[in-house]
Amino acid sequence: MNDTISLAQDELIAEAANRTGGLADFGAEPFLGQLALLLDALEQEARLNPLGRMIARERVLGHLVNRLLFIDDRKKYPAIAQEKIIKPVFIIGMPRTGSTILHDIFAQDPANRVPMTWECMFPSPPPERATFLTDPRIARCEAMFPDIDALIPGFKAMHPMGAMLSQECVTMMADTLCSPLFHNQFRIPSFEDWVDTKADWSHVYTFHEQQLQHMQWRCPGERWVLKTGAHMWGLEHLLAKYPDARIVFTQRDPVKSLTSYASLTALVRSMGSSEIDRLEIARDWSPRILRAVTHALDVREAKDYPDAIMYDMYFHDFVDDQFAQVEQIYGALGLEMSGAAADAMRRFINDNPQGKHGLHTYTAEEYGIDPAQVRRDFVRYIERFDLQPV
Repeated sequence: MNDTISLAQDELIAEAANRTGGLADFGAEPFLGQLALLLDALEQEARLNPLGRMIARERVLGHLVNRLLFIDDRKKYPAIAQEKIIKPVFIIGMPRTGSTILHDIFAQDPANRVPMTWECMFPSPPPERATFLTDPRIARCEAMFPDIDALIPGFKAMHPMGAMLSQECVTMMADTLCSPLFHNQFRIPSFEDWVDTKADWSHVYTFHEQQLQHMQWRCPGERWVLKTGAHMWGLEHLLAKYPDARIVFTQRDPVKSLTSYASLTALVRSMGSSEIDRLEIARDWSPRILRAVTHALDVREAKDYPDAIMYDMYFHDFVDDQFAQVEQIYGALGLEMSGAAADAMRRFINDNPQGKHGLHTYTAEEYGIDPAQVRRDFVRYIERFDLQPV
């Protein structure tokens, strides 16, 4: 193992303090214990090559630094804590169900406030409305992205990256060190076991609200529009924190979703590890996603949420006519769409056709996925939403 790139907890904490001018307050949640779990899994299970160790170190350091700065800014500017998060919109579903492009379309409406990649990567100081499109952190963020085509051929066809693209909550959650993001990027099953079954997600949503307050304080919009399938893991805590949430659930044949996600995970991990087992990835993630989907169904069916609005969007309908589906969502959620917003959304859709960055191709057989078995495993989900094989 390459020992020149340290993943030692005390060294990472010291470096995070150095990068933030001596800050040391990570907050009251069980943050450092979670850090130890993550670092141990990275050392013991991730099969990192030297580049992977550097990527892992910088990812963890980025979240440690963000955490310190969020908490320090909250002390400096007590008014942040007075911000109210009212009727936020969430896009939630299994991986690879159209949620990313839907989020990007929503972002074209000036009334919608979405977290941008640059402000999630460099959140301090709180963003300002007057400089939101010219902040020097935009260029700093853009410079952080490698030549992704060279490092991971085909990745842009799956998931475009950029400082001025919307960011999803799974990345924001990583500032709490409780997020499925880490096991997507690195092979760390023991850590994901903890995320799946033992983590206290109430802490995640307490911090999530603080992050939104931080970004909203000097740069508000009419409403937040947020996105990640990871909200399935803690849906009851989301609804407890945001009882007036508007939620779009994206639904797709699970065979397609699981195969596409296995392909994405294999590509992402290939940048930091020379040992990628496609069959293992699918075997590992399929039951985890089934658990999350089942949990979300349980939460939805366990009680009424009188102040929330929920809407189910089907992937095949979205592919057929993206703008028509957006119009239906606006109507279902009681949102007004201005003419300017409609024009901007149509332009974005026309400028970003399917396959713009290449086509993402994959087969279930490549990942050892048995479609018949998946449909047996997901029968409750499939029958609930009448999802036909495509």
